[in-house]
Amino acid sequence: MRNVKKVKLGDLTFGDGHIYIQSMLNVSSDDIEGSVKQAVELEKAGCEIIRAAIPDKNAVALIPAIKEAVNIPLVADIHFDYRLALMAAEAGIDKIRINPGNIGGMDRVKAVADACANRGIPIRIGVNSGSVEKEVLAKYGGPTPDALVESAMNHVKLLNRYDFDDIVISIKSSNVKNMIAAYRKMSETADYPLHLGVTEAGTERMGIIKSSIGIGSLLADGIGETIRVSLTGDPVREVYAARDILKGLGLTDGVEFVSCPTCGRTRIDLIKVAGEVEEALAGVKKNIKVAVMGCVVNGPGEAKEADIGIAGGDGCAVMFRKGEILRKIPEDSIVEELLKEIEKL
Repeated sequence: MRNVKKVKLGDLTFGDGHIYIQSMLNVSSDDIEGSVKQAVELEKAGCEIIRAAIPDKNAVALIPAIKEAVNIPLVADIHFDYRLALMAAEAGIDKIRINPGNIGGMDRVKAVADACANRGIPIRIGVNSGSVEKEVLAKYGGPTPDALVESAMNHVKLLNRYDFDDIVISIKSSNVKNMIAAYRKMSETADYPLHLGVTEAGTERMGIIKSSIGIGSLLADGIGETIRVSLTGDPVREVYAARDILKGLGLTDGVEFVSCPTCGRTRIDLIKVAGEVEEALAGVKKNIKVAVMGCVVNGPGEAKEADIGIAGGDGCAVMFRKGEILRKIPEDSIVEELLKEIEKL
């Protein structure tokens, strides 16, 4: 495991062993009511950090409105205009995402560093394939992993010049292999907390696949303190996907749900049953394993480690616990009976 520098974000601490789930508002920044509504929805879905774009001074009004409505930290996403960072800090933002090398002279970098230091506001340096400096691109022949890391460290050095070190780094790429390689190199280069993500990952289907490969590979190596699954769509779906990635790696509390892919032996509508059970368990916080299997071959045998599960028969199913059969239940009662049994656990 990496020895990660601890960085505070409100009541959270990057580097404390917990992997924090982030998402970003996609309502227009001039729609304060809509932004607040979406922020509340994200918090209810399990989001632990919310980011909002602050493209102009009018958008700064989002900060107090959202902070009044939710109990999780808010990050201001700012590009180029250092004055927006100063205004966001004054408005009570919890964290600022800005690249110091893109905001002008060193007096501006110092102004942002001082404003954040005085208020205990961390800064996320966010580098991606499209933001690497021209000279760095020329040096490496493109946005390679080495280029992404060098670009990020250039920004870090600017903040360090003014004794600012409460830094989180992201070096995202839409190329999954480059993203993985860049974060691995960064984890060996510096001890700052890392914000993981595949940028421009796409719509839900492909976006989740690419994010699961990239984010999952790094988390499995012990790399990463916070994650964002970027999807073109409802950001609540990003939160669900992030939570599922963490569940799949055993890095968060909640139900581990497994089901078989079905085959010619299946004699019940397992696809329907599995979908209904998974949906019903979405908000359950118990650390249990639940199995929905198509037949006795994949039931009490292959899924015997499950805390509770069912295996389909001919128009019925058997319920089992840790491989031991409890009873037989008719097909139309499978979901109801399984959920009742889970409540007892």
